Amino acid sequence: MVYLRRKVEFCASHRLYNAALSDEENLALYGRCANPSGHGHNYTLEVTIRGSMDPRSGMVMDLKELKQIIVEEIIEKVDHKNLNTDVDFLQGVIPTSENLVVCFWKILEKRLQGRCELYEVRLWETENNVVFYRGEPAEVVRHGAFSSPPTPHC
Repeated sequence: MVYLRRKVEFCASHRLYNAALSDEENLALYGRCANPSGHGHNYTLEVTIRGSMDPRSGMVMDLKELKQIIVEEIIEKVDHKNLNTDVDFLQGVIPTSENLVVCFWKILEKRLQGRCELYEVRLWETENNVVFYRGEPAEVVRHGAFSSPPTPHC
């Protein structure tokens, strides 16, 4: 088994808050990340796949093709966007890095199915904060999720 990782970057803004909570509760929970005007990050997304090498090419997957999939499925939809309002597949999702990696995984897993195995999605929010996900059971947390979750988009 050989592992292959592709790294891409994007810029996006978001506000961490749960619409089911008061402004005071959101401030206590998320601190300054609950600022009503939001804030932004220069994210780094790393996608790792694994598989056997093709006997003809010697590659698990062409890196250009992997980049194209990541760009089409994720980057074109989130780059220079407000994650709370501009991204269809994140509607109703609290845009924490933890939720983002699970949503990105679900999208990429569908696209890569039958070609290689998605091994890990890693998201650097800052140079000091990184979240990674390897496909274990995890539910995306949505606004008001502790009461009645809306229909999932990702």
